[in-house]
Amino acid sequence: MAAMSAHPPQQIPRRQWLATCAGAALLPFAQASAAQRDITLRFSHVVTEDTPKGRAASRFKALVEARSSGRITVQVFPDGQLYGDHDEMQALQLGAVDMVAPSLSKFGRIGLPEFELFDLPFLFEDLSEVRRVTLGALGQRLFNGLKRQGLVGLGFFDNGFKQMSANRPLLAPTDFAGLRMRVQASRVIADQMRALGARPVTLAFSETRRALATGVVDGTENPVSNFWTQGMHQVQSDLSLTNHGYLGYAVVTNQRFWEHLQADDRELINQALQEALEDARQIADVQNEAALAALRRSNTTRIHRLSAGQRVRLQQAVLPVHQALARRIGPDWFQALQDALAQPSA
Repeated sequence: MAAMSAHPPQQIPRRQWLATCAGAALLPFAQASAAQRDITLRFSHVVTEDTPKGRAASRFKALVEARSSGRITVQVFPDGQLYGDHDEMQALQLGAVDMVAPSLSKFGRIGLPEFELFDLPFLFEDLSEVRRVTLGALGQRLFNGLKRQGLVGLGFFDNGFKQMSANRPLLAPTDFAGLRMRVQASRVIADQMRALGARPVTLAFSETRRALATGVVDGTENPVSNFWTQGMHQVQSDLSLTNHGYLGYAVVTNQRFWEHLQADDRELINQALQEALEDARQIADVQNEAALAALRRSNTTRIHRLSAGQRVRLQQAVLPVHQALARRIGPDWFQALQDALAQPSA
């Protein structure tokens, strides 16, 4: 498969570039019958290479290229080089890239609000509970729904649990009063911030540090690895270890691209990806702990832990967020979630 230009020409507006790619992307699919053809797979993501997602993408690239003897090339574009939070899913659907690894929040915006279950605050106690969902029947059911958007889900992986940051401790609902808190585009997360008394401000991940530094927003939520690697500790005086929310990703590909691959190439790519994602799942906790240790050594940010009572009060404050999502997506999804969480750990 011939590779398209890696970067949109600077003089062409992004919307026009996407439209052009949509037409151009049909050409490789039409030529997909050639046996043992060369393939270029474009993998775009929005975080740095030293995060769990970035490391998974790099590992995937190395495995695919080695096992195909270089016949399949994986071009990885990290840190929003090609597309950011707001347009990476559209780019994938149009064929401008072949693979992305968006946070699970992104799927609600394309008509799949059931993925917003993962955004619910205080839903999971630990990662073993998360994996009962993502690696089980419910995870496959979620992926089956992607087909109606022209996408194929290939795997889930973690970046751990999110913490709250601002220029003051955030340990009780009253601490959030009046704060402008950056959120990704998720109705559930926005409702969470409102329930806590804050004002949600939707911004792309790549814009967050600048927004914090300039006072456009007052705080945000992130796993510690993102907080550290993006340099947010330099512009936030306090990090509260709330573990209130889970941040996970799904690796998805364009359905036309996937179905026009040879079966053995799909198998090679999928096997390499599963190995890379297993590595990512194993390193997420390690990286978050390492980032927390580095943050402590930096002495730039005060670190706070919730007491049991503080955690309960935050949980009670956000209970209406759970109830609102249940009304929106229906009780069947919540029952399936409860069933998955009730399964014994593998």
